[in-house]
Amino acid sequence: MKILVTGVAGFIGFQIARRLLEAGFEIIGVDNINDYYDVNIKNDRLKILRVYDRFAFHKKNLEAKEDIDQIFKENSPQRVIHLAAQAGVRYSIENPEVYVQSNIVGTFNILEGCRHNKVEHLVYASTSSAYGLNTNYPFSVRDNVSHPVSFYGATKIANELMAHSYSHLYGLPTTGLRFFTVYGPWGRPDMALFLFTKAILASEPINVYNRGDMERDFTYIDDIVEGLFRIIKKTPKSDPEWSGLTPNPASSSAPYRLYNIGSNAPIKLMDYIHEIEKNLGIKAILNLMPMQDGDVRKSHANVDDLIRDLDYSPKWNIQDGVKNFIQWYVDYYNVSL
Repeated sequence: MKILVTGVAGFIGFQIARRLLEAGFEIIGVDNINDYYDVNIKNDRLKILRVYDRFAFHKKNLEAKEDIDQIFKENSPQRVIHLAAQAGVRYSIENPEVYVQSNIVGTFNILEGCRHNKVEHLVYASTSSAYGLNTNYPFSVRDNVSHPVSFYGATKIANELMAHSYSHLYGLPTTGLRFFTVYGPWGRPDMALFLFTKAILASEPINVYNRGDMERDFTYIDDIVEGLFRIIKKTPKSDPEWSGLTPNPASSSAPYRLYNIGSNAPIKLMDYIHEIEKNLGIKAILNLMPMQDGDVRKSHANVDDLIRDLDYSPKWNIQDGVKNFIQWYVDYYNVSL
């Protein structure tokens, strides 16, 4: 099977592409290698993927419709994993236009490519940020998501609605995945675990928002990859129990599904920091700060649908996950502890 993976040089894109390549799939990778964070780690991820004979890479912007159309026509992928996006809640407050181009226009071009090239299944990345002002824990894919608190979250909700319209109008099977705070080896340098580790090693203070009164459903990368690996092979169908009188946002009369992928075990931010300190053997210097715009105090994933439909629930705990990341970081950056 031939699978197109967008954002293939990114954290999740790289990891799922490698897993699929090892399983014998052919991967067409697309990424623009932008400088939102250090391009060196992106290029190093690509070096690993280029070792595989069944991997082909295209450095393209998703906003360039003609380029994306050509990739679809020349490669004829049967399935698509769409992970390319402009990420980051805080960055979206200062640079909203970037999110319109990448997340809205880019996703539209992918939907059009799938529509016109008879793609069997589109799996795309959404986010826990979709839940916004919701405080009904744990967050369920059946919850209302009409009150986002960041523009990033709003663009991802828009992606879910765009996907549904294509599922309904053109019969394109689509599955959206709301990822919850993904971490682990080869992670993004703009995420908390990476930032905290780098600062602690440099004896610099770390910014702790809401003065540490935060909880996150931290999800280890292997759990995300396992979920993606199972979902790409399971094409959604119309939900026979779906009703317009009591509409379930997670399914549809169209071939459409939404799932949370999270650990279902929220961790207090200070406990997360203590786990990093333990593995580094260094005490963090805390810079306690107020809550930032666009942020939420807590995230917690309900993964009942994932368990029911995929017979899978995330397995990794924070102790092993942080330990693995620290070991990777020390090796990758040649750090002496």
